[in-house]
Amino acid sequence: MCLILFAWQAHPRYPLIVAANREEFHQRPTAAAAFWEDSPELLAGRDLQAGGTWLGVTRSGRFAAITNYREPLKPGNQQEMSRGHLVRDYLLGRENPMHHAGGVSMQGAQYSGFNLLLGSVGELAYVSNRNEGPVTVQPGSHGLSNHLLDTDWPKVHAGREHLGSLLESERIDPEQLLELLTDRALTPGDIPENVEDDLVPDLLTRHYFIISPVYGTRSSTVVLVENNGQTTFVERQFDPLGKEIETRRFELP
Repeated sequence: MCLILFAWQAHPRYPLIVAANREEFHQRPTAAAAFWEDSPELLAGRDLQAGGTWLGVTRSGRFAAITNYREPLKPGNQQEMSRGHLVRDYLLGRENPMHHAGGVSMQGAQYSGFNLLLGSVGELAYVSNRNEGPVTVQPGSHGLSNHLLDTDWPKVHAGREHLGSLLESERIDPEQLLELLTDRALTPGDIPENVEDDLVPDLLTRHYFIISPVYGTRSSTVVLVENNGQTTFVERQFDPLGKEIETRRFELP
């Protein structure tokens, strides 16, 4: 994922609201969101190259999602583990979010830079291997891109504000969140003064939605969790031209 906007315990009906875009190379093989045949409890898309995922939920109420931490000057390491395994392993496990996040933090050196959200009923944790230890996410609207949680990047700032305005509605339509994620005319604004120079190219991107023949927005995902545990999961896939390919909707449990 390259952008995750989410509201945690900030709406009277939905304790968790998630709207996320996944950017990836178009040639990387990917399976659309579905319940996994080898793990039928788990609903997620699947990276067919490494076997992990970028965002998923379970019938028992677990949630996880990940973004990369942008480090353009850091050389890659072929021996590093796939970050998609971090999402998969939590969703298939039973540890509570903070306990699991502590274990992930201790193993962080095995992976390239990442930001990881881990949730269950009543608890949401955030952990990054570019930060000091896991933290409990506080109630409110949040944004996560390719830097630390709630870093005031223009697209994160604008997205949090837009999501916050949707929280005023008694009921939220997934299409409202998908429309936000595919806004191709959004101009986020000025570059924050405290952001490193090597991150400026990301901040100059005018849109949440990236169209490119090689690398771009592959899918948008919305998760709405209600107080009674009912969960709506919607994934919309796109081709390299930004044209919608397919929309899949699931209701859990």
